[in-house]
Amino acid sequence: MSFNILVVEDSPTMRAMITTTLEECEDYEIVEAGSGFEALRELPRIHFDLVITDINMPNINGLELISFLKSNQNYATIPIIIVSTEGSQKDREKGFKLGADEYIVKPFDPADMQEKVQEMLKRDKKG
Repeated sequence: MSFNILVVEDSPTMRAMITTTLEECEDYEIVEAGSGFEALRELPRIHFDLVITDINMPNINGLELISFLKSNQNYATIPIIIVSTEGSQKDREKGFKLGADEYIVKPFDPADMQEKVQEMLKRDKKG
């Protein structure tokens, strides 16, 4: 079974690292977006099983993207993982309050990311 994952990250290097980490793992179809704005264009095209987003991005940042997803009935149930350099307790709480399911601080451990992604997708399929 293939899962569709939307990776939203403005750094091409970090986006490639996340994509490579996930491709090593399972049968994932990964769509990349370089900004929150690009993510909004991709969302209606296919059903996503998971969104992985950075916070600090130009135009529409990750927190604004999460707010949009959670307030839209078409996307409200999609699990969200934040991957950010912002690792303070305050930043984490803000992300969780908006609706993120997981929070990974950069630089991340690839095995940790793979495990969290698998966990999210399994949880989503059960629930």
